[in-house]
Amino acid sequence: MRINEALLGCEERVVTIYSTSEETNCIGDDEEFACPAFDALLKVHDMVVAEGVDSYGYNDEYSEKQRQTVAARMLVASDQIGCLIGKGGQVIQKLREEINAQIRVINDNLPLCALALSQDELLQIIGEPLAVRKALYQVASLLYDNPSRFQHYFLSSSSSSSLHQQQSGGMLMSPPLTSSHKNYSASRDVAEAREFSICFICPAENVGGVIGKGGSFINQIRQESGAVVKVNTSETDEDDECIIFISSNEFFEDQSPTVDAALRLQTRCSEKVGKDSTDSAISTRVLVPSSRVGCLIGKGGAIISEMRSVTKANIRIVQGEDVPQIAREDEEMVQITGSRDAAIKALTQVMLRLRANVFDMDRGLVLLPTFFPYISQATETSSKPKQQRKRENYSHGSMEIGRNEDYGNQMNSNSYRRNHVYY
Repeated sequence: MRINEALLGCEERVVTIYSTSEETNCIGDDEEFACPAFDALLKVHDMVVAEGVDSYGYNDEYSEKQRQTVAARMLVASDQIGCLIGKGGQVIQKLREEINAQIRVINDNLPLCALALSQDELLQIIGEPLAVRKALYQVASLLYDNPSRFQHYFLSSSSSSSLHQQQSGGMLMSPPLTSSHKNYSASRDVAEAREFSICFICPAENVGGVIGKGGSFINQIRQESGAVVKVNTSETDEDDECIIFISSNEFFEDQSPTVDAALRLQTRCSEKVGKDSTDSAISTRVLVPSSRVGCLIGKGGAIISEMRSVTKANIRIVQGEDVPQIAREDEEMVQITGSRDAAIKALTQVMLRLRANVFDMDRGLVLLPTFFPYISQATETSSKPKQQRKRENYSHGSMEIGRNEDYGNQMNSNSYRRNHVYY
């Protein structure tokens, strides 16, 4: 079980529950067995609802206080939502009528913590406590019988993620019951941890917004994400762009400090496109080692085409002389252009794909599940990218330490060579 961090301005947080599919846990009084995740989902729901409703019985006689309306909200993988709706909406309508609860798929006004979950749909169940629990049980049963194709690749991508709130909008979730894998008593082999880094090309005029007054913002990002974040304004003789380097040593099954920090910084590091528009797009540029670009493209362009389709963003790989001068000789540039939400989703997909490649976990995947519910900060700045490439051998943050000989090893002692001007 994973309880993600709370976001500023968001009264909800995502709980991810995953397990094997073996039906080992007894639920209810009928000696019915279900998988541990199914059991945990119902127990978490009961705990969350109990914060707002002192108690309620599962019978026909409960007081007016026990009739308080509650809501349960689930993030469901897009390839599973069809089993809940049914042909012509028959399945979801039948559930509504039999259980007497409001059940619907929400496509707009998503909570901040769900914005980065590009392939997930938000299912909302509203009603009296007993009805909501019954609906949740039926929904979970349908999802169990119709698993997402993504669950075979990552346990942590399970879509048994729930957002709970009262009808009044108040957050019922108490502080995290467990941090993300940090309380396990079993020791870990340090060798399992690998370095994952991201390098933004940031317009120089945006640097002030990235750093903040007296370094306040960048220090906040460092503290909250746990990632190393460095700003270098001296990689090139020109003054119109710089490198924002983000890195951390992490375990694959844990939340990624690098992904967290990058999404928080994305819009501050991006160029605004179409200033005259009321709904301006942004352009995000990320440097990627040439040896890793293939994991973003896929055979025949399958991966990048799928990411474009799902995120609704323009994602392109810039190579050769079109790569900005600030890049290393062995780097390409990924450019993401689109609305703020689309760009956030696209960057999430790109980073998760790169991260999975670092951990050798991306074989056979077309699109990675997204389960990092973070939102980046907005910015109003822009600049013009350079069209020339600097033919010098600058070294900065490897995507991995000590794994791939073609890129990782040469970075072992040079992860922080971009060290002229750091804040």
